[in-house]
Amino acid sequence: MLQAFIKAARLRTLPLSVSGILIGSSIAYSEGYSDWNVFTLALLTTIGFQVLSNFANDYGDGVKGTDNKDRVGPQRAVQSGDISPGQMLHAIKVTGMIVFLVAVLLIYSAFGLKEHAKYFFLFLILGIASIAAAVKYTMGNKAYGYSGYGDIFVFLFFGWLSVVGSYFLFTKQLDFTIFLPATSIGMLSVGVLNLNNMRDRESDEKAGKRTLVVKIGEEFAKYYHYYLLIGSFLLALVYVNFKYSDPKEFLFVVAYIPIGLHIHTVYKNKDPKDLDPELKKLALSTFLFAILLSLGFIL
Repeated sequence: MLQAFIKAARLRTLPLSVSGILIGSSIAYSEGYSDWNVFTLALLTTIGFQVLSNFANDYGDGVKGTDNKDRVGPQRAVQSGDISPGQMLHAIKVTGMIVFLVAVLLIYSAFGLKEHAKYFFLFLILGIASIAAAVKYTMGNKAYGYSGYGDIFVFLFFGWLSVVGSYFLFTKQLDFTIFLPATSIGMLSVGVLNLNNMRDRESDEKAGKRTLVVKIGEEFAKYYHYYLLIGSFLLALVYVNFKYSDPKEFLFVVAYIPIGLHIHTVYKNKDPKDLDPELKKLALSTFLFAILLSLGFIL
């Protein structure tokens, strides 16, 4: 049973989830702000959100019948019967409570309850919203992932909240240029979701899951994909030029070599099933981008 839950947690998705934390924290560090307790708790909180989201997606798509024989990719836990819907729902509740407690500890470590009380309560609300967003993607009658709004939520939570939020945890201030790399990582994260939805377009449409790809069609989904990935590069380039002090800050460009090859693969693709291996490549390339951009500022 433990092995089934570890598989359902989809550990391969975790590097992508922490990418925004790495960028926000490293930029704060380059400006003289550091706190290893806050950094560690931020990583644990983000990983918790991702695992919670993965459990909820497994449950939501499983009970709705979206995960079926038509779906491409690894078989999910509820779909296969390795974990019953009741067991997964219990795991979601327990994981949600643990994540909430870790998030509260993170917020308290960053702000306390006296000097920055207003920030404490603001981030507490954001934490609750993050838990709700993780669960409501596929769960419930009004799951936003079934209405084509998944891209917006991934952009906001994996991009802006992850990067800008982690930066603010350290600095207690807002430099609006931070929204440039936050938008870059948000666009790359949406790119991973879009690729997943392109792969699953036919099975999602049959199951009534109206993702953005289902709504706009395969051809426009490809163009959307190109704009996301190229746009992420341009915004990162603009940010580095704003903050430029050393050539090593352009290290992140290396990550766009595999991303460029990925774009070419998507352009040439004729069978959506063949996009499945590209998911891992794009997710790892996004993680590489986060590491290289971070190293460019902290070395």
